[in-house]
Amino acid sequence: MSVIPDNNDFSFKKTERLHHRNDIKELFEKGSSFYLYPFKVLYLTQKLTEKHSPQQILISVPKRKFKKAPDRNFIKRQIREAYRQNKSLIAPDLLNKNLRIAYIYTSDKKMPTLTLAKKLKKTLERLSQELK
Repeated sequence: MSVIPDNNDFSFKKTERLHHRNDIKELFEKGSSFYLYPFKVLYLTQKLTEKHSPQQILISVPKRKFKKAPDRNFIKRQIREAYRQNKSLIAPDLLNKNLRIAYIYTSDKKMPTLTLAKKLKKTLERLSQELK
């Protein structure tokens, strides 16, 4: 018999999405980055505040590499789902910090969902290492 996880563990709420223009600008100006194919990952940690969720992410798929919106949306959906399932690998609330992450998809080809999920999991593990 399997144990059903609590819904809060695997949810992805709107508060977890990075969408404020000033926050995004600050992430790109002050954030650190690393590259792990097929993602360029930018991240920024700040003091924990009540107005933001402890973790916020931004997902970007360039129009230059994927001309058709359905293709870009499909890849974003894959990344969002992989993040939702593996976000527990990082626990910034234990560090008393806000964490903003931007995933920029750099490949020019679509990947199978399982492969993409494995790659995203590796980025989260590396990010967790760099935060410690």
